[in-house]
Amino acid sequence: MLTPEHRAIITATVPILKEGGETLTRHFYLKLFNDFPEVQPFFNQTHQHGGTQQRALANSILMYASNIERLEELGPLVKTIINKHAALQILPEHYPKVGAALLGAIREVLGAEVATDAVIEAWASAYGQLADILAGAEEQIYQANEQAEGGWRGAREFKVAAKTVESDEITSFVFAPADGGKVVSFLPGQYITVLVTVAGQEMRRQYSLSAESNGATYRISVKREPDGKVSNHLHDQLNEGDSITLFPPAGAFTLAESDKPLVLISGGVGITPTLAMLSAALRTRRPVHFIHAARHAGVHAFRKHIDQLAEQHPQLTRYYVYEQEQGSGAKAHATGYIGKAHLADWLPESRDVEAYFLGPTPFMKAMKSHLRELGVPEAQTYYEFFGPAEALQ
Repeated sequence: MLTPEHRAIITATVPILKEGGETLTRHFYLKLFNDFPEVQPFFNQTHQHGGTQQRALANSILMYASNIERLEELGPLVKTIINKHAALQILPEHYPKVGAALLGAIREVLGAEVATDAVIEAWASAYGQLADILAGAEEQIYQANEQAEGGWRGAREFKVAAKTVESDEITSFVFAPADGGKVVSFLPGQYITVLVTVAGQEMRRQYSLSAESNGATYRISVKREPDGKVSNHLHDQLNEGDSITLFPPAGAFTLAESDKPLVLISGGVGITPTLAMLSAALRTRRPVHFIHAARHAGVHAFRKHIDQLAEQHPQLTRYYVYEQEQGSGAKAHATGYIGKAHLADWLPESRDVEAYFLGPTPFMKAMKSHLRELGVPEAQTYYEFFGPAEALQ
C-alpha cells in the first residue's frame, strides 16, 4: 500500500530523476533484457539503440513521480501507455519482471546511500500502484475486444489478401482472417500490432490502420526503413496468401465526433492514420483541410486517392508540400517545409478548428508551434507522441 510517507519519498526523488532519469532508464533496460530476455519481443530495439524508449520511459517516470499526489493529471499519458500495452499484449505477469528490473536499476545507479531501503520500499509501493492501474485498464480493453462482434483476445492468424505498392517507400497490406470470420471494428486513427519472426527472433510492431473500419479486413501501409528489420521483412518476404499473426486494434489518437472544420496535417508515413480519419470525416458535412508534406513526389503515397476524393467531395481541400521537386514529376502546392505562412493561408479564417497532426518529431514540434501561434486552441489540437514532453514545446 502506498502510504503518505511513501508519497513524500517519491516526491523527493523528482530532482534526482530530472538530473539522471535517462541514465537510470538506460540501465533499467539493460538489466531487464539481461534478467528477463523473454520480454525483448515487446520492445523495438531500433528505438533502444537511438535512445527513444529510454527518454520516453524517463519522461513517464518523472511525470508519475511529479504527480504522485494527483494521478488524474496523468490522464492523457496513462491512456497512451494503456493502449500501447494492450496493442502489444502486455499481461499482468510481465509487470513483476519490469518492477524487479526497475528497483534493481534504482539501487545500482543511485547507490545504497541514496537508494536506501526506505526509497526502494517507497518505489516498490508506487510501482505496484501504477502496475495495478495499468493492468486493470488493459484487461478492460482485452475483454471489450473479446466480447465485440468479430473480436478476439490475444493472437489470431490472418492471410495477406492484397499487397500494393503506394510509393517508392510505402507498401500497403490488406489482411483477412484465416478463419473467414469478421474482425472487430476500430476507431479512425488506431493501429494494430503484427507479430513476425525475423532471423529466428520474434518481434512485435505497431502500424496505423490506413483504411476505414469495414468489419472484414484490416489495411496497414508500411514505410521501408533502412535499418528496420520488420519493415524490410514485410516488404521483401510477405506476399499475398501468406500468413501473419495480428493482435486486436488499439490506440488513443482517434478522431473525435465534431462539426468543427477538420485539419489533418501529416509528414511522410504519418499520413497513414489520417486516411481513415479522412474517410470518416467525408461521410459528414465537415469541411476538411488535408495538408501533407513529403520529401518529393516519388515518396508521396496516396496522392491519387486524395485527389480523387477532392473531386468527389467539395468539402475537401488539399495541399501538398515537397521538400524538393523532381523533374517532370507531380508538382506540389509549395516547396520546402510547411511553414506558419502556409498554414495561415490554408487554414480557415476562423481558427476554431480541430487539428490532428502526425509525423517525425521535428515536424510535429513545428506544427504544434505554428498552430499555437496562429491561434488554434491547444485543446483542439491532437497528436500522439510517446516521448519527453519538452521535445514538442
